[in-house]
Amino acid sequence: MATDKALAVPVFDGHQDILSQLSYAVKGNAEQLSFDHPDFHISRDKCRQGHWHGGFFAIWVESPTDDVDVNQLMSQATYDVPLPTLLDQRYAFNAVVNQAAILLRLQAMGVLQICTSTAQLRDTFCSGKLAAVMHLEGCDAIDEQFHALELLHAAGLRSLGPVWSRPTVFAEGVPLRFPSTPDTGGGLTELGRELIRQCNEKGILVDLSHINLAGFNDVAKLSRHPLVASHSNVHALCGHARNLTDAQLEVIAASKGLVGVNFACAFLRNDGRMSTDTSVEMILRHLDYLIEKLGEEGVGIGSDFDGACVPDAIADAAGLPVLVDAMIEHGYGRSLVNRICSENWLSLIERTWLE
Repeated sequence: MATDKALAVPVFDGHQDILSQLSYAVKGNAEQLSFDHPDFHISRDKCRQGHWHGGFFAIWVESPTDDVDVNQLMSQATYDVPLPTLLDQRYAFNAVVNQAAILLRLQAMGVLQICTSTAQLRDTFCSGKLAAVMHLEGCDAIDEQFHALELLHAAGLRSLGPVWSRPTVFAEGVPLRFPSTPDTGGGLTELGRELIRQCNEKGILVDLSHINLAGFNDVAKLSRHPLVASHSNVHALCGHARNLTDAQLEVIAASKGLVGVNFACAFLRNDGRMSTDTSVEMILRHLDYLIEKLGEEGVGIGSDFDGACVPDAIADAAGLPVLVDAMIEHGYGRSLVNRICSENWLSLIERTWLE
């Protein structure tokens, strides 16, 4: 059980998927929307118990014919999860609008504040209301003329990943494959290059957590912003295609970027299995490695709550003090713990958004 050492440490989360879960629960009926669902990793009570003060709220589109039990496949010794090809842009846009509307309704309910400036973000983070950054996990919904990007930006979008694990017209996603390197396909398309240019011009953070190696390298050459992988771990410790190689970490470090450690068990364990019987010490192993490669300013949290199986010892947002205590007992000073839990993300955003 966590001790009172963790009580004063707020968390800003680089990635979670509560909007997807709420969209399933609501099923189009806005009157059913609640932030108090007991089965989700994130809820009003769990945020309060875990000192979870906000973060990036991912909008993710499920494939219309997705009948694959991903967690079951990823519990095997080796796996290569079958993924769909390009989604229909109109289908994806409808799903994105649905989840963006849920985020806006949560704001109207007083649960959170969608933040579009760093001053607003810091003020909200300290206010007791959740600070939310609208994030698009995969640009399946963005059309080739970028009209949808303009619209979503006006609605508050300030962060996006060009791909989830399936391809888009902009880039190729890295597969859910173990063991594997992230070197699995081609780089950015010409539309992808234009997407990065537009994100730089608008101050939209570009997230590289799901992109393959060639796409990662293309973004690194093209982007003016610090490089970010919001929820990724270390390939040297877990040889999953989703994890970052030492060479990638060097490029992120050179850009003064940031990696958010992912709690998804399959990306923590050296056997690549999606088993919740995973110790908090495995998170600390990845944190130690990332700090060594990126420095104390280059590491944050990207929990993947409500999007993956996380260690039983943490379980949900209420369990975050367990990790905070583990970091302190591991020898991290309070200043470093504060950086990892929130300050590094807030600083990175200040260096990326246009004010």
